[in-house]
Parts: sequence; structure tokens; C-alpha cells
Amino acid sequence: MTATSDRQLTALSELAGLVAGGVTRRSQLATATGLSRAAVAQRVDLLIAKGLLVETGTVATERGRPPLTLQLASAGAVVCAVDLGATHSTVAVADLGGTVLAEATEDLDINDGPEAVLTGLHKQLSRLLDSAGHPADHVRAISIGLPGPVEASTGTVIRPPIMRGWDGYRVPSFFADRYRAPVLADNDVNMMALGEYGHRPAAAHLLYVKVGTGIGCGIVSGGVVHRGATGAAGDIGHIRVPGHDEVLCRCGNTGCVEAVASGAAIAATLREAGLPAEHAADVVRLVAAGDPLARRQVRLAAQRLGDVIASLVSFYNPDTIVLGGSIASLHDDLLADIRAAVYRRALPLATRTVAIETTLLGRRAGIEGARRLAVQHLLSPEGIGQMLADAP
Repeated sequence: MTATSDRQLTALSELAGLVAGGVTRRSQLATATGLSRAAVAQRVDLLIAKGLLVETGTVATERGRPPLTLQLASAGAVVCAVDLGATHSTVAVADLGGTVLAEATEDLDINDGPEAVLTGLHKQLSRLLDSAGHPADHVRAISIGLPGPVEASTGTVIRPPIMRGWDGYRVPSFFADRYRAPVLADNDVNMMALGEYGHRPAAAHLLYVKVGTGIGCGIVSGGVVHRGATGAAGDIGHIRVPGHDEVLCRCGNTGCVEAVASGAAIAATLREAGLPAEHAADVVRLVAAGDPLARRQVRLAAQRLGDVIASLVSFYNPDTIVLGGSIASLHDDLLADIRAAVYRRALPLATRTVAIETTLLGRRAGIEGARRLAVQHLLSPEGIGQMLADAP
């Protein structure tokens, strides 16, 4: 690709992004970009011809001919968002403007392996496309959140702790002969972070900390997920907590915060004390019932996790920290101790404006983030370049 075409794609991406953000008239696009009206018209006409934008309706003006308005296409273009968990798959078909046209959740076992799970996912997706009235060739992007480490640049699962048979599997390859659309695969916590970010207009630098069976973190800055060099950014569950070197973590090391502060770790402690706690959900149930030992263990976990988050605050300086996952539903027993640790350990400049809150979206964070990532990719220079190359 030449430098000229790179500039063209960047300009097309900027125009599409402005339309997505509510700039709906060609004259407004010219003002916002500094391009001539002729240059804007040329680019807008190309995006319309390729099915990314449509021009329809009018807006009222005091005089003269009412201009047409631009918006992202909806009739012939959809994205597919997928939230894969250990025991479920939630799939949504949405138009480019964010309206969900069809959605369903089905049970699965992620340990059945990639071919079986993705075959079931493909069937689920086909049913939803049918119910939404869209054929497969209307799909412009597919975005999949997975419960394990993913090399996002290739969509390859890398040594997942709970996904038996998935190591080294490249998820987009399964869909290559089924859809003429880019397939994006990423860790589910990154999807959750992006979904939460989109519903917090005041947030610029956000950390999403998932506290469930394990512990993970998604990082979003300026609307972009930060993944690091290989996609491992945010894997905070294996940060060492001093004083717990006797506790073995599933990663093979000892003293990891996940081994002492996750839902699974709390449940294990409660089982040793004779309480019925097999999973993180059982911890939530016991706390809700007022069990004093369960509440005490959650508060101890919050203090340990708070020390780790305090280090993140000093390093990353976020303005928003969101707690999600099953244990985060215990916000009264979790937030106070995490906030106390952060304000005690992090420097005042880093904590001056930081907000520490629980999730606004709950379980919908993952599917909403996957939808946003699909549209974000589609409107990017790379996504538009793929669209132009694939279009007839």
C-alpha cells in the first residue's frame, strides 16, 4: 500500500468516524476536517457506494434547499458481537449505529474444544442473522471475546488456563470460508473494558478490573484498548502479593493476587472452614445471607487487591477504575477496602481525580464491548481498506 493510499484511508476513516459521532452534513464535515467540499464529496460518495454510509432525510434550515443527512448504513451492513464464557455464548447482531437487531445466550462447555464450540457458535450466529433478516454477506465484522489470553493481532489463543484444547488455535481461521468479513478475537476483559468505557463519557483513561473466578484487567485510553507488545497487558492476576509465598497459583508461581483474592480463592478458604462454597457465586450467596466469615474473607481479599490496584494507579494514572465480575456485585463489601488501599498507597497526584466504581453494564459489558470493537475496526483505516479491497 502506498503512502498516498494510506492518507486516503486515514481521511476516509476520519470522515466515517465523524459521521458516527453525529456530524451528519457534508458542509460540517468540510469544516471539521479542513478538506474542500469537493474532496469531502468525493470521499463521502465512495463510502456511500461501498455501503458504509447512507444519505437520507433532511434537516431544517432557515432558507435554501434543505440538505441531506449522512449516517452509518443499516439496511445492508451489520456487525456480529460474541461473548464466549466458560459455560455460555452470548451473540448479538447489531447495525452500525449500535441498535441490537437480534441476541441470544446459549449454554456451552468451552473445554469441548475450538472446533465444537465454534461450530455451535456459527450455527447460533446463522440463526440470529436469519431472525434479523440479514444474509451472511451483510456481515461487515465479527468480534469475539474469549475467556483466556489471546494474541489479538492474529486472534490466536495462547496457553489458556481454562480452555482445554485451545492453545495455539487461531480463531479467525475457522470463519475464513464462512464470512467475507474480518474476525477479531480478544480477551474478554478487554471487551468488557471497552464496553464500560463507551458508557462513561467522562472517562479518558479507564481500568476495568474483573474479579470473579480469576482476576484480570482491561485498559482503555482515548477509546483504544491497550494490549501491549503481545497482547498480555492487563494480566494483573499474577502480580505477587507479599506475605503469601506459601499459596500456589494455577500459573505455577506462588503468592499471586489471583491465588489469594479471587472468587475461587475465597471459596477455597470458606470450604476449608466447612462452608458450602464451590464457586465464586457461592461466595456471593453467603455474603448476601450475612455469613460473617464470608464477609470477612471478601474484605481481606479487597485489601489485597487494593494494594495491587494502588500500584496500577501510580503506574497508569487512570481517571476511572471499574470493578466487574461476580465478586464485584458485593460492592458494599469490596469498594471501601479497595478505595482505602488505593488512597493509602498511591501518590496524591495520582488519586486526585480517580473514580473507583462498580460496573454500569454488569454482564452486558462483554457483548457491548465486542460490538464496539467491531464497529471501531470497521471505521478504522485498516477496516476501510479491507472493505474497499473486498467490495465488488
